[in-house]
Amino acid sequence: MRLALLLVTVAVVAFALAKMSPVDPVNAYLGAEIARVGPEQRAHIASKWGLDQPAQVQFSRWASNLLAGDLGYSMTYNAPVQEVLATRFKTSLPLLGLAWLLSGILGFALGVTAGARPGTWIDRIIRLYSYVLASAPTFWLAILLLIVFSVGLRWTPVCCAGPIGVPPQDVTLLQSVHHLVLPLIALTVLGVAQIALHTRAKMVEIMQSDYALYARAQGASQMEIALRHGARNAALPALTVLFASLGELFGGSVLAEQVFAYPGLGSATVEAGIRGDVPLLLALALFLTCFVFIGNSIADLLYRVVDPRLHGKTVR
Repeated sequence: MRLALLLVTVAVVAFALAKMSPVDPVNAYLGAEIARVGPEQRAHIASKWGLDQPAQVQFSRWASNLLAGDLGYSMTYNAPVQEVLATRFKTSLPLLGLAWLLSGILGFALGVTAGARPGTWIDRIIRLYSYVLASAPTFWLAILLLIVFSVGLRWTPVCCAGPIGVPPQDVTLLQSVHHLVLPLIALTVLGVAQIALHTRAKMVEIMQSDYALYARAQGASQMEIALRHGARNAALPALTVLFASLGELFGGSVLAEQVFAYPGLGSATVEAGIRGDVPLLLALALFLTCFVFIGNSIADLLYRVVDPRLHGKTVR
């Protein structure tokens, strides 16, 4: 029920914002050919797409088609929206999934390491690294990686998800991984900082707790206390930040995919926004909403696994 209400709200707000945009979908579709098209042809295109109808009629028609399982037709890619989403998601999934997983593992490991020995040189290095990257824009880091590794050293490709001129079905696994490396590094490095800082803060609190003091009095070393008592208790805030970062991860992928010309959901979002492709924009907004909602629901379930005290309680 909550998901349904959320989807309706997101759809209404996204549609209203798209209609308030100064981008004319017909002009964006025609592009350079606009000078060769007369008013009658423009009116015919607008009529064919239903853009000559009032906004409420357009939204009602889109909502009716959505309930019937039809997400509409993308004027940007000249293909059904379902097909565009499936193709782009297939390309973005390895990038988003690996970046999310690696940033979680690395961020948690760095946070535990720094929090176990607060005030030491390794804690200062990890904090400095996290503060710098937490404030660094995604596109800046992506451009920096591109200049150094693709243009300067020529170790990685400049763009795309495969060699230029090779059909997607003919791209080998090795070529796909080669093109994935830089976008993956850009997204992973940025995601590590937030998780490391939150985990460190929780670890410092745990290492100063009474049960840590009791364990220390029994002869347990700092590392034993960190691993046996700290890591498990610090996992809860780390999970919260990790699943809450799904939306931020998608936002970062929009910028990273633009810099690397990676044909995923992020670049499709930018193209849909520039061209005023309302059906594709709405579908992407609903998809992202479901994506984040499911991620948060999974986090709620994992809380009970990590912390047995939450069994039978509602996690907020």
